[in-house]
Amino acid sequence: MSALILAVVLALFYILLLWWACRTLPGERWQMLAAVPVRKNGRDSWHGLNITFYGFFSAGAFMIAGVFMIVMIGSLGIAPIDLLLIMAPLLSVSGLASRWIARLVEKKKQTFTVAGAFFSALIIMPWLVLLAGRMVEPSSGPSLEVVPALAAMIIAYTIGEGLGRLACISFGCCYGKPLAECPALLQRLFQNRGFVFSGPTKKIAYAGGLDGQPVLPIQAVTSAVLVGIGLLGFYLFMQGRFAVALWTVLSISQGWRVFSETLRADFRGGGRLTAYQVMALTAVAYGGVAPLLFSTARLWPELALGLRALWNPGVIIALQVLWFTVLLYMGRSKVTASTISFHVVTDQI
Repeated sequence: MSALILAVVLALFYILLLWWACRTLPGERWQMLAAVPVRKNGRDSWHGLNITFYGFFSAGAFMIAGVFMIVMIGSLGIAPIDLLLIMAPLLSVSGLASRWIARLVEKKKQTFTVAGAFFSALIIMPWLVLLAGRMVEPSSGPSLEVVPALAAMIIAYTIGEGLGRLACISFGCCYGKPLAECPALLQRLFQNRGFVFSGPTKKIAYAGGLDGQPVLPIQAVTSAVLVGIGLLGFYLFMQGRFAVALWTVLSISQGWRVFSETLRADFRGGGRLTAYQVMALTAVAYGGVAPLLFSTARLWPELALGLRALWNPGVIIALQVLWFTVLLYMGRSKVTASTISFHVVTDQI
């Protein structure tokens, strides 16, 4: 019951956050978080490095996904240090893959793909768990097993991606088709509810020329679907139903990816099926067989244990480092620039 209450409370907070994001983030004001002067252009101005809200929201999504991962794995009595042995290489590989796969598929250097990051993490996660089990003795309590670990990773990723779609609203990327080009049912459903992005530096403006036009709010719909199914998976996990949680969240999240790609207007690569759709279908097949291949001892999660694992100085510092690292990695804009000037406000001296 405590896990259900927690999931419902988090869902209510998320609904308020999404409501605010849909009303606010498409505006021009909410793309750039800061501009840092890096070198002088001349006597009175500096060339600036833009730090985006895309990086800010992405960092928050990564951190919250990490929180869910720690709580779920910690609820099984697994020590945080044992989880770190798996998460450090997993995040390193998936973080790099998010840029490499996007570069390969979209032929652009300065972009990221969450789909590619998830796919690479899903592929290596079972083998990291098996390798860690063979190389290192558990520091305390039971050892981490493949199916609960994979279920926790998929659930945490799904919630993280759902929250990360707020970053896409802010930057104007991953945008939907113009409402005028959508089927009549969608036009009626989203009439006066479409996103209208403003600002020449939004990706929808310089890549799609769709700024100022009502477009399908696919980022918000995707966010709601993923966070909703992720919270359901969290509840199922905390009931000890690891395989059910894995199958439910994996199939719906990746099935939604396959469908939602057809509603997007940004370039997703060529072919009848995009590379990301192929990855999603492969992920369902690959991850779906894990509960059939790997046995799981009867484990009963305890939410109090998971929260206790989270309330640890080392864990808190690690989450802060993760947030800051993602902010620097994903928040430094390479496709926009700024010119900064400073002056003295004489009447305030």
